[in-house]
Amino acid sequence: MGNETIDTTKELGTRHIPALLWKYTLPAVVTQIIATVYNLVDSIFLGHVENGALILAALAITLPIMNIIHAFGSLVGAGAGARMSIVLGRKDVRWAEKILGNSMILTFFFGALFVSAGYLFMRPILGLFGASATTISLAQEYMDIVLPGMFLTTLTFNLSGLIRASGYASKSMWIQVSGALLNIVLDYLFIVLLGWGIRGGAWATTISMAFSALLAVMHFLNPKSFIRFKRHCWEPKMYIVKNILAIGISPFSMNVAACAVVALLNHQLISYGGDLAVSAYGVVNRVSMIVFMIMMGVCQGMQPIAGYNYGAGQNLRLKHVYSLALKWNIGLGIVGMLLALIIPRLLVMMMNDDPQLISIAVPAMRYLLVMAPLIGFTATNSQFFQSIDKPWIAIVTSLSRQVIFLIPLMFLVPLIYISLGADGLSGVWCSCTISDLLGATLSALLLYSQRKVFVPGYVPPERKPRKERGPNGIINQQ
Repeated sequence: MGNETIDTTKELGTRHIPALLWKYTLPAVVTQIIATVYNLVDSIFLGHVENGALILAALAITLPIMNIIHAFGSLVGAGAGARMSIVLGRKDVRWAEKILGNSMILTFFFGALFVSAGYLFMRPILGLFGASATTISLAQEYMDIVLPGMFLTTLTFNLSGLIRASGYASKSMWIQVSGALLNIVLDYLFIVLLGWGIRGGAWATTISMAFSALLAVMHFLNPKSFIRFKRHCWEPKMYIVKNILAIGISPFSMNVAACAVVALLNHQLISYGGDLAVSAYGVVNRVSMIVFMIMMGVCQGMQPIAGYNYGAGQNLRLKHVYSLALKWNIGLGIVGMLLALIIPRLLVMMMNDDPQLISIAVPAMRYLLVMAPLIGFTATNSQFFQSIDKPWIAIVTSLSRQVIFLIPLMFLVPLIYISLGADGLSGVWCSCTISDLLGATLSALLLYSQRKVFVPGYVPPERKPRKERGPNGIINQQ
C-alpha cells in the first residue's frame, strides 16, 4: 500500500476519537441538510408561480417515487461504503477498488431498471400514488425530465459514501453542497427569469444532479486518489455484490418501509382526525426532522471510523467511537424532547398559525418527540450494526420501530383509547411513542448480544476474498 493510502486513512485508526468523529460528523450533517434542499428548493420557487398550488400537488405526487429511487441508492451506497471501511481497516486496497467497481455496476443496473420501468409505466405509477386528472400531466412532465437525473442522484450517493469511507469526508460534503447551490441558481434562472414553470424546476434539478455526479466520478479518476478506477475493479464478483447488498438492505428496507408506514399512518390520522391531523403530522415531522437529520449525520460520521477499526481489530477504539456517537445522539434527543415539552406551540407556529392546527399539533409533538433520546439510541445502534458487518441485526433494528411495532400498534392503540373513553387520534399519536420505546428495548437486547466486539483481542470472522490465478499462474487475492 502506497504512502497516499497511509496519508488518507491512517487517522481512522490513530487519531484522537473525539476530534476524528467531529471531523467526519460535521460534513455528514451538512450533507444531510443539503439532501433536503433538492426536495425543498423546487417547491419554494414553483409555489409562487401561476397555478402554484396545483404544481405543488403534482410535486407531492412524485415524492414517493423519488424516495423509492433514493432507497435503491442507499441499498448500494451504504453497503459499499461500510464494506470499504472494513477492508481498508484490513489494509486491502485491491479489495476496496473491487468494491468501487462492483458498486458502480450495481448502480448502473438499478439505474437502467428504474429509468426503463419509469418511462414504461409512469402514468399508472403516478395514479397509484394519488395523481388526479388535473395533476397527472404536470407530474409526468416533471418526472420525464427528472427521472434520468434521479439515476445520477443514486450514483452521487454511492460515490460520495465511498469518498467519505476512503478518508475524504470534507470533499464528499462539498460535492453535495456544490450541486445544491447550483440547483438554487438554476431554479431562479429557469423558473423566475425564463418562466419555464415546472419544466424549469425539473431541468434545474437534473443539471445540478449531473454536476454533482460528474464531480464524484472525477475524484475516482484522479491519479492522486489512492482508491480509483482501475481495470481489475470492473470485473463482476458475486461475493462482493452479496456483501454490498447484505449491508445495504438495512437502509433500503428502512426507506421503503417509511413510505408504506406514512401511507398507513395518514390513513389512520384521516380516520380519527381528518385532514388537519395529517397536516399536523406534517408540521411535527418537519420540526422533528431537524433533530433526526443531525442524528443521522452523527451516525454517518461514526460509520467509516467504526468500520475501519472493526476491520483493523482495534476494539477499544471501536468501543470509544460508538460510545461517543451514542452520547451525542442521546444528547441531541434530550434537546429535542425538552423543546417539544416546553415550547411546542412556538415550534408549531413557526410553520403555521392556524388555531385548529395548533391544537392538534401541540399534543402530537409531545407524543412524537418525548422518546427522542431513545430514537437516538436506536438509530446509533442500527448504523453501528451496519458498520461492523451485521446486516440482519441492522435490518431488525431499523424496522423494529416502523414495521414490527408501529404498524400493529397504530391500529390497536386507538381502539383501546376509544374503549377507555379517550379520543382515537391520541391513540394514534401514542402508538408512535410506544413503538419508539419497544424499538429501543429490542435494540438494547441486540446490542447486548454483540457485546463481544468491544472486548480487546476479539477477532471478527472475515469474509475472505476468493483467490484468482493470474496470467503467470500466480494466485492473487481478489
